[in-house]
Amino acid sequence: MLERLFKLSERNTNVQTEVMAGITTFMTMAYILFVNPSILGSAGMDKNAVLLATAIGSAVVTMMMGIFVNYPIALAPGMGLNAFYAFTVVIGMGISWQVALGAVFISGIIFLILTLTQVRQLLIEGMPNSLKHAITVGIGLFITIIGLKLSGIMNIRLSLIPPTLEKIVAAKGNGSPLSFETIIELGKLADHHVLLAVFGLIFISILMARKVKGAMLFGILISTLVGISMGVVNVPTGFVPVAIPDFSNNAFFALDIPGAISMGLTTIIFTFTFVELFDTMGTLVGTTSKAGLMKKDGKIPGIGKAMLVDATGVSLGAVLGTSTITAFVESAAGVGAGGRTGLTAVVCGVLFLLALFFTPVVALIPDAATAPALIIVGSLMMESVKHIDFGDFTEAMPAFMTIIMMPFTYSIANGISFGLVLYPLLKLITGRGREVHWIVYILAVLVVVRLFFLA
Repeated sequence: MLERLFKLSERNTNVQTEVMAGITTFMTMAYILFVNPSILGSAGMDKNAVLLATAIGSAVVTMMMGIFVNYPIALAPGMGLNAFYAFTVVIGMGISWQVALGAVFISGIIFLILTLTQVRQLLIEGMPNSLKHAITVGIGLFITIIGLKLSGIMNIRLSLIPPTLEKIVAAKGNGSPLSFETIIELGKLADHHVLLAVFGLIFISILMARKVKGAMLFGILISTLVGISMGVVNVPTGFVPVAIPDFSNNAFFALDIPGAISMGLTTIIFTFTFVELFDTMGTLVGTTSKAGLMKKDGKIPGIGKAMLVDATGVSLGAVLGTSTITAFVESAAGVGAGGRTGLTAVVCGVLFLLALFFTPVVALIPDAATAPALIIVGSLMMESVKHIDFGDFTEAMPAFMTIIMMPFTYSIANGISFGLVLYPLLKLITGRGREVHWIVYILAVLVVVRLFFLA
């Protein structure tokens, strides 16, 4: 049955290899079970509810990818998109997490329509390569800053003058300090929370350098054990590591679609769709190519079905109670271990379901243990910077602004917006306007209109 369903011999693989590849993929991306509840928990969501949505959503969509597409690709809530959801949309804009989930759901429907009408392929074709890579790098830096803040390694200190303090008190804690009143500095290394984070960062880095499979997962778990001995983690009396999943406290169908529509969250929905668009394309193309599924003419059999599964996962994740579910680049680890078929994905999906029975362990994981994983994921995403031509200013400046505006304005949308406006502008004024795809001009106009209304 497995041979007939997954065509194992046709792809020169076997059940044992595929099972080991599935375990490898799970080990490299299981950190999302710890990190996603931590990030979305910052937005006021219940961590147990997020864990349920993360595990179930990842399992279902990953197995769909394996069974219906026969790709060794796993999916889970995307890093960067979950940060945008929590820190930019919910916290930064003051929108409820239910409405934000509604926006994610709508972006999934749009994504599905774009896939079916092949507009998605047009957008991929038109977007300059330099901006594609810049988006990846910018999100990496954005994730890094979040990790540095959660870990306490980076500290933001306020030194307010009396007039500013009075304004902020009058506004019940809301306000913008002057430039010289905000100081970014190194955290207090004597603090046990910070020390644990530094240990985790060094430990995971060593494992990564040694190419240990599941380095992030092992690093998070070991850091938690160290945190117990340091007093950072408190183990409750009668603790048992295995328990029946608690489904009583969930966020299933908690999304508010009418709220997202009535609030006119066009920019947010656009950003969810836009970032997911390029992130997924890069992962699908890169992983299938490494697995030997790409033909000599560059075509990838089944890529359309893979895009449909990915688009379905976006809306399904929102229904279950998590941010955008997308293809994970960590799937390449399983491919590197020999995974060539959807059986690899199915094995990984089953492991996500089994992880639900270890929720008591997840509840113990402190921010100091997960934050180093964010920082390291950020470093991995920096690799794309080498594909940007910094020798050509018309390519370099838009890419640079895309990269730096994401972490320094705490918004992925801002980074993309600056890049989309600068790129065609610089090309036009240097007489190279024909190098720009017509759809980029349309996107640039839409961005300017958006910024005008925000102003």
